[in-house]
Amino acid sequence: MNKNVYSVSQINTYIERMFSDDFMLGNLSLSGEVSNCKYNHTGHIYFTLKDDKSSISCVMFAGKRAKGLKFNMKDGDQIVVTGYVGIYAAAGRYQVYANEIELAGVGDLYQRFEALKQELEESGMFDAMYKKPLPSHAMRIGIITAPTGAAVHDIIRVSKTRNPFVELILYPAQVQGEGAVPSIITGINCLDELNLDVIILGRGGGSIEDLWAFNEEPVARAIFKANTPIISAVGHETDFTIADFVADKRAATPSQAAELANFVYEDFARSVERYSDRLNSTLDYKLSSISSQLENYKLRLQSLRPENKIKANQDKLNHLYDRLNSLMNAKIERYESRLIAASGRLDGLSPAKRLASGFGYVTGPDGKKVDSVSNLSVGDSLSIRVKDGMLESQITSISKDK
Repeated sequence: MNKNVYSVSQINTYIERMFSDDFMLGNLSLSGEVSNCKYNHTGHIYFTLKDDKSSISCVMFAGKRAKGLKFNMKDGDQIVVTGYVGIYAAAGRYQVYANEIELAGVGDLYQRFEALKQELEESGMFDAMYKKPLPSHAMRIGIITAPTGAAVHDIIRVSKTRNPFVELILYPAQVQGEGAVPSIITGINCLDELNLDVIILGRGGGSIEDLWAFNEEPVARAIFKANTPIISAVGHETDFTIADFVADKRAATPSQAAELANFVYEDFARSVERYSDRLNSTLDYKLSSISSQLENYKLRLQSLRPENKIKANQDKLNHLYDRLNSLMNAKIERYESRLIAASGRLDGLSPAKRLASGFGYVTGPDGKKVDSVSNLSVGDSLSIRVKDGMLESQITSISKDK
């Protein structure tokens, strides 16, 4: 008897075709509890979906996660998986290939979330141009959260650690359940009227139902209309709400929101001290420069005063007078010396002195000095002046020297 013998690959390929040809297995949704959930370094997620009687292996590839998974899936979650059943031929094991994973019972909430997110984004409410900058040195901070939750204690602790002098104003809001939406909106409007530096809107983590108040459109519009910068700190780092997109800043946790809102006072004080030293140094230099300039102006002003000008001119006049006297005295002394010398020479030429020595002064008939016989004739009268009188004589004879 002949037998048909097939390889393992042939059988697995045959079964794979059966799965792919089955309409029901090609697109189905199934619910169950997550177990053995593993996030692979490649981005794929491997997990088991089980109920009280059975289990099935599942995988979501990395390429499907961006649109197909909107929460941080973990063991114990009740979920709805939409995808198809196929065979992993290499191991001969069938499994569910997930295209979309939702928390059981909240699929409609995710649809509402995405619809509102798209609507508000298209209207421009998420645009960066509307984001108000956070103040660098906030001193009055508003807080909207439950008064007894861990979030408010984290915000207060971090705020006071960074800046012991910050003023915190708490609006005790209902952040979950019926009545949470109007409570949050009232808190935003109330604190916005107090002219605070910044407002922190937050709460701790929870399920999508717990955080849903922060996904409501009226809350989003209240945040958008507020004049005070608002930091949204709702849930954990992986949680995103509509409030996060509308707010001026999103914080992963309430503690991080407090860090964003508060400056470190010690760093600020050190900066102020450095600026103060620089300012004092600059002022000292400036004052010294102005003082020197003022002293120069004072000296110049003193030199321009009338009495100082007169005194300066008087001093100059006195100096010139002294110089003139000195020059005159020197010139007089020179002339006196010359006069004495001339007087000595003149004295030596004096006729009186010569007469005293026995000489006489002879004048002719015309009264002129006689110094030659050529102009005289016998019979001319002569006058002779001697030391003690005059002699009158007449020429009786003339003889010339040979």
